[in-house]
Amino acid sequence: MVGLKLKLQNSKCDPVQFKELSQYYQKIEDISSRLKMIEILAEMFTKVNVNEISKVVYITQGALAAPYEGIEFGLSVKTAEDAISIATGISKKEIDDAYKKQGDLGDVAEILKSKSLLKRMSQSTYTVSMVYDSMLKIAKTSGKGSRDLKIRILADILAASTPLECKYIIRYPIGQLRLGVGDPTILEALSVASTGNREFKSKLENAYNICSDLGVLAERLFSKGVDAIESIDVTLFKPIRPALAERLPTSEQIIEKMGGTCAIEQKYDGFRCQVHKEGKKIKIYSRNLEETTEMFPDIVKAVQESITVENAILDGEALAFNESTNEFLPFQETIQRKRKHNIKEMSKQIPLHLMAFDVIYIDGCNYLNKPYSERREALKNIISKNSERVTLSKMLIVNSASNLDNFFHESIEGGLEGIVAKDLKAPYVAGARKFSWIKLKRSYRRAISDTLDLVIIGYYLGKGIRAEFNFGGLLCAVYNKTSDMFETISRIGTGFTEEKMKDLSIMLSKIIIKKKPARVNSLIEPDFWVRPIYVVTVLADEITRSSQHTCGKTPDGRLGYALRFPRLVGDELIRSDKNPEDATTTYEIEEIFGEQRKVNIK
Repeated sequence: MVGLKLKLQNSKCDPVQFKELSQYYQKIEDISSRLKMIEILAEMFTKVNVNEISKVVYITQGALAAPYEGIEFGLSVKTAEDAISIATGISKKEIDDAYKKQGDLGDVAEILKSKSLLKRMSQSTYTVSMVYDSMLKIAKTSGKGSRDLKIRILADILAASTPLECKYIIRYPIGQLRLGVGDPTILEALSVASTGNREFKSKLENAYNICSDLGVLAERLFSKGVDAIESIDVTLFKPIRPALAERLPTSEQIIEKMGGTCAIEQKYDGFRCQVHKEGKKIKIYSRNLEETTEMFPDIVKAVQESITVENAILDGEALAFNESTNEFLPFQETIQRKRKHNIKEMSKQIPLHLMAFDVIYIDGCNYLNKPYSERREALKNIISKNSERVTLSKMLIVNSASNLDNFFHESIEGGLEGIVAKDLKAPYVAGARKFSWIKLKRSYRRAISDTLDLVIIGYYLGKGIRAEFNFGGLLCAVYNKTSDMFETISRIGTGFTEEKMKDLSIMLSKIIIKKKPARVNSLIEPDFWVRPIYVVTVLADEITRSSQHTCGKTPDGRLGYALRFPRLVGDELIRSDKNPEDATTTYEIEEIFGEQRKVNIK
């Protein structure tokens, strides 16, 4: 790959025309090599000045800002069709018919714009910033007459744009950009653009795990250079990507991995909450870094009353709690609190309790790199002793498998999922799954009865009784973090109710793409490829070797891993709390397979 050098602080560069960005997007869409994708992205970034790099990154992500900002386009397909009609002079019926046939409104806009009999309303062209700013205006437009204004803004851009530009201008606000570019790929491309190689990606990723805003990260890189990336620090109300736990199936293996002594905490099955406090101002963020403050007024009030310091960032889990019996309720009860309406009423019916298990920041002090033992003591000291709704997670320090087992069984008997073992000396590893945290759940005790989170990469049409649903099964993959690729591990044809088949058929038909995504490694061809954006929960009997699947392929390329008797499980059809990159990894599958073999040998 040719090294590309980023021209830092090049604010005098001419603004990039959206036409040029569209040409790069078309190149990305036309290739099937991830390495080539990185090269094209890196070249694109070198053409962008410091004032627009964040906007280019957000557009490439298909977003307007970082997830925690909560800015949504609020633009429906029907509204986009109305804008196309105005810009092209073609009837809404013809546009709708074409969309039903094509399945891609961006392709429809490109085709119909090239056929339009209307003259371009303006000879001026739109820059990247102009398109982004217009989309931001659309997102922030609300109230009476807002739909008409959104249509007019979008129609004006389309009328002044080329057919190729129209394709991406339409895809962007309806959430169907379809580039197949993930955040790790963008980070790698920024590394190539700034240093000429991909080695700087790890430092960019570490910084991204702390700031959680790829646009801000890119702007800092462009304006201050590579040295400024390592100085990114924790900031209130900018959530940190949460630490994650690895898994092992036995107490003995956990003790061995931890070096003989570790802390163990109860594992709670609720809502992951990263709580930011500045005086009385409280904000709560989910595992996916989306703000959930409005959803949990009881937790906000409890934090205001129970945390004794002025400023803090806590990590914890919110669970439904029966105040009469002093017991935690099952997840099926907790999940009812995930709503946008009747929040106050439900908070009285199903009050939540915050189990705090880590601290990231206290009154100007960053605790990320402090050892767990120190963080735990600091957390203990900032929770009021009179607190009833914010509680320190139950923890025990153990040095034997038998002690760990006793605590594990005590937690299970209390209706909890299991335990999490933690390295007393380890820092808080933001955004990563490391063996500094190891979870042990009840389901691990039975071979591979633990659920796996898999990414849907394709689906099949139904046959026989399933034909009426236009759905027959899924092709699913795990995530290889090293290569930033999705590797196939299973075709899934069981676990679907009629309702689930209908819902999946509708959902997946909207994200069909014409060829295998660049970040997918598959030897199998489904009836339809889809963008890898949805995560599902799957249960299987065991992991076997397979010549058909690409997960964990041996060096000679002959054998990968597959699931035996996989089936869809879970209360939710789609794991809305997980991004594709949060799915079960190839490394985890290799670990589970290794432990499974030990069990079988015994």
